[in-house]
Amino acid sequence: MNVKGEKPKSKITASRKLSLKILLLTRATEDLQRERQQREEDKKKYLGDKLPPLQLSGKSLDELQNICKQLHAKVDVVDEERYDCESKVSKHNKDIHELKLKVQDLGGKFKKPALRKVRVSADEMMRALLGSKHKGSMDLRANLKSVKKEDTDKVLTTEVGDWRKNVEAMSGMEGRKKMFDTGGAAQ
Repeated sequence: MNVKGEKPKSKITASRKLSLKILLLTRATEDLQRERQQREEDKKKYLGDKLPPLQLSGKSLDELQNICKQLHAKVDVVDEERYDCESKVSKHNKDIHELKLKVQDLGGKFKKPALRKVRVSADEMMRALLGSKHKGSMDLRANLKSVKKEDTDKVLTTEVGDWRKNVEAMSGMEGRKKMFDTGGAAQ
């Protein structure tokens, strides 16, 4: 039985692991050397096929200049092909990178965390949602317009009385004249 803190014992001894690592490393280095040699041989073979050896001895100055011009033209063609290949490779690499990002987005790499109940005040919630934009308090009573008691008493005392008298007094041209004279206080 394993205890949680203990690691299970390996069936391979440490010396055996070391000898296997050494064997793997030597095998890998041998493979790398073989690949390098193969590349060199392929390169020599390709250059031998594409570029025959030059016979420069016994040629006149005009012939040598002509050969140089031909070589420069070939170098330009090869350089253009190399540039085209490099641009294609960089474009393909960008496309691959964009597609990888799309796959990550579509794959849903990010798991939704399990939701849990959290007690948050309204102010904290608004601050979390709106960030620095939220400055006001969610205390609705504080945001209400305050009314002074004195103003309400004055309004009530002016309107106290028989409403029919006010209507009769304001009717006709005389009522309109009174409104202008008093500054429209009896509206």
